[in-house]
Amino acid sequence: MSQSFETLLLEVDDSGVCTLTINRPDKMNALNNQVFEELDAALDHIIENSGIKGLIVTGAGDKAFVAGADIEELNTLDDSQAVKLSLRGQRVFQKLEDLTIPVIAAVNGYALGGGCELAMACHIRVASANAMLGLPEVSLGLIPGYGGTQRLPKLVGDAKALELTLSGRFVKAEEAKETGLVNQVAEGSALDAAKEMMKSMIKQGPLALKNVILAIKEAGKDSGYGSEADLFGDLYNTADFKEGTSAFLEKRKPIFTGK
Repeated sequence: MSQSFETLLLEVDDSGVCTLTINRPDKMNALNNQVFEELDAALDHIIENSGIKGLIVTGAGDKAFVAGADIEELNTLDDSQAVKLSLRGQRVFQKLEDLTIPVIAAVNGYALGGGCELAMACHIRVASANAMLGLPEVSLGLIPGYGGTQRLPKLVGDAKALELTLSGRFVKAEEAKETGLVNQVAEGSALDAAKEMMKSMIKQGPLALKNVILAIKEAGKDSGYGSEADLFGDLYNTADFKEGTSAFLEKRKPIFTGK
């Protein structure tokens, strides 16, 4: 199954893993208005398709995941349009983060500015050895506007987030892993490594995966422990729980149906 876009490639393999590729290699996959419109539509398509078990986000070519926003387009805006642009970017990236299937960014090169913000909106990040990540907006007299100032501190802590955003410097894949910005540095292709990681996830119970994602989103909130208990209890009424426990006791692999 595939869906046609001008700036994106959307493909779903036989196992239900969807690969979404930002496809503007001549522009280092920079984010512009059309990319955001199509990304929004692609996410709606993914949400509506119950056969999709996991999502991998990557960029076309081997130079860039997404090298940032389209600066020529940014340069045409006034302040009120800039606010709308920021809110739109935040909304689309939040829709990505709110997916209740596993979402992995395969960072295959430069992930700068909006590209780094896109990667951070994914649940997990796998980077190629040559990947470079950063939020260099201060070099343009701006700040990150698509959620970067909110997500980066959660991943690397306030002090490191301030260091990176105030300097605008790029970090290589290994440093990104050391700080928690990246989960894994691939020995070869980031996309291949992301697909391998996804395999270990989608073989698990899909309802359990959904509830894990929902529970972790509540971490740090006063309601977090209560939400975990409720989500834990909800799974007791599912066929997947009965299948999982039966398979364990019978020493066989479970066959989950998502029910």
